[in-house]
Amino acid sequence: MRLKLSHLQAVFLMVGVAFLWATAGVVTRHLQFAARFEVTFWRAVFCAGSLGLALGWSQGRGLVRRIAGAGATFWYSAFCWAVMFTAYMVALTMTRVGNVLVTMAIGPLLTALFSWIGLGHRVLPRTWAAIVVAGIGIAYMYAAQIGQVSLLATLVALCVPVAGALNWTVTQHAHDQGHGVDLVAAVLVGSVLCSLVTLALAWPLQSSLHDVELLGGLGIFQLALPCALCVQCARVLRAPEMSLLQLLEVIFGILLAWLGANEVPTPAVLTGGALVITALLVNEWLRWRTAK
Repeated sequence: MRLKLSHLQAVFLMVGVAFLWATAGVVTRHLQFAARFEVTFWRAVFCAGSLGLALGWSQGRGLVRRIAGAGATFWYSAFCWAVMFTAYMVALTMTRVGNVLVTMAIGPLLTALFSWIGLGHRVLPRTWAAIVVAGIGIAYMYAAQIGQVSLLATLVALCVPVAGALNWTVTQHAHDQGHGVDLVAAVLVGSVLCSLVTLALAWPLQSSLHDVELLGGLGIFQLALPCALCVQCARVLRAPEMSLLQLLEVIFGILLAWLGANEVPTPAVLTGGALVITALLVNEWLRWRTAK
């Protein structure tokens, strides 16, 4: 189902999407017994259930046939979504919310880099400069916290923007070849894959009813709903606008963790995050100005 959105409506909707995405960090800080992979499992289960019901209602039995007959690109996209879902929640249980969100913010720059490598898209000097500055910001953020943040937590958090950039590059290539990918259905399959893998790692389950309720809310309102709405907004907004509005997730997420869980951002997170966001803002502003 497609929503008929004006440009202004799409902008406000993306602000809401960024806010919903940002709630994961503060919610995980209020869990009682759910451990690393169990956190990911319950969130993925509720996401798969809600998306399955929504897509099944709108597409009927044709949904199963389309997924069964989908090509390799669709399944690659679903795998990338599964990696992102898993790495994001696991990273949130290993390090500060700010560390994860700032690391995720470099996704658009990684996408530009992977598009250059895989698709031959030109990377302009300003984008190279933004990649360098953002890299310095990430390096500083983690270097200033050596002894407080493990290397493993850093690598897990980095899996999110890497998988996202690879996902976009491959689906964009398919689109250029005239083979579109149903991204919402890919999110559904990705959440199913994520839940199957993490169930084995999380067994035996130890979550309380309180934990399941919180994670169920995340699966529906922090993952399934905003992902579906983001696809709708992408049909109206241009790529630079989407990139800039998605940056609000970093700001919202750090503020929510601060206000809702008393997780005060460290000076390293603020400095590194400022470098990353500034690099992205300047890059997107110059791109907009050039296009205009």
